[in-house]
Amino acid sequence: MIKANVDIAPYTTFNISARVKSLGIFSSTHELSEILEQHPTKEITVLGGGSNVLFTQNYEGLVLVNRIKGIAIVEEDDSSVVVQVGAGENWHEFVLQSISRGWGGIENLSLIPGSVGASPMQNIGAYGVEIKDVFQELTAFNIATGKEKTFDYAACEFGYRESIFKKALKGKYIITSVTYRLNKAHIVNTSYGAIESELENKSITNPTIKDVSDAVISIRQSKLPDPKKIGNAGSFFKNPVVSKSALKKIQEIHPDIPSYSLDDDRVKIPAGWLIDTAGWKGKRFGDYGVHTNQALVLVNYDNAKGQEIYDLSQRILDDIKERFGIHLEREVNVI
Repeated sequence: MIKANVDIAPYTTFNISARVKSLGIFSSTHELSEILEQHPTKEITVLGGGSNVLFTQNYEGLVLVNRIKGIAIVEEDDSSVVVQVGAGENWHEFVLQSISRGWGGIENLSLIPGSVGASPMQNIGAYGVEIKDVFQELTAFNIATGKEKTFDYAACEFGYRESIFKKALKGKYIITSVTYRLNKAHIVNTSYGAIESELENKSITNPTIKDVSDAVISIRQSKLPDPKKIGNAGSFFKNPVVSKSALKKIQEIHPDIPSYSLDDDRVKIPAGWLIDTAGWKGKRFGDYGVHTNQALVLVNYDNAKGQEIYDLSQRILDDIKERFGIHLEREVNVI
């Protein structure tokens, strides 16, 4: 299905108005091929749940909305299950279905907005788990050739909120399905203190994967605004990674700065702490601002413009650089 001159707001969680020249909705690779044949263009943006994008202006290209569905078991044994999932499936709904069927490994990723196709593209992660931990392979449609290709773990070049599809192959492929290996012999990950505290509050000492999922959902709902009520794209900024020597210099001025060791030389610093400490948390500027409960989240309270959100993010980036000497990066795709 193809529409012309469409307001993109209903297709994104920021709910910010911008006109797009053409919008195509596809539920199969055949439909995708037909749309691309009818609308050949070099400017293409692909949306799933529209949860990781900010439109700052009208778009003269083609926006594609992925609605490819389906969950199929590829192979299964007593300890694990390999399942192939359509890229247009809602991520959180897939997590809940997996838990109900006794498949573990992604319960810590509950309530992350967006589609299945976005999960490997930005290697989504939360509470000590990343998608690469359960990833097996994906299929992707080559826009130039019209052919599908399978990418295994190594070919995806996963990094922190990164993959090859956000770097060398950005804009060249459209992910159509993702295959995960989930476990039946559950080993729950409650290493993040917030999960442990939530479980303790519920007097749960031997948590199931559903218990962990419920805890994560409760935590996220307490911190993050519901995009159906307040427009947002979840975490707008990535947590920065710096050298341990750089951290020591920052600690001379800010001894209470939290950090998480990644290896012998690098640490990850919570971007939310930096933004909160700089005084941005809860600041409102008319129709937009920084959320009151989570400094990582920029919000559209009513009729904000995409450029206003972007300009606010730049002011925050500049301030964090000046205060801490740390360069923050946006996690959201800006158009």
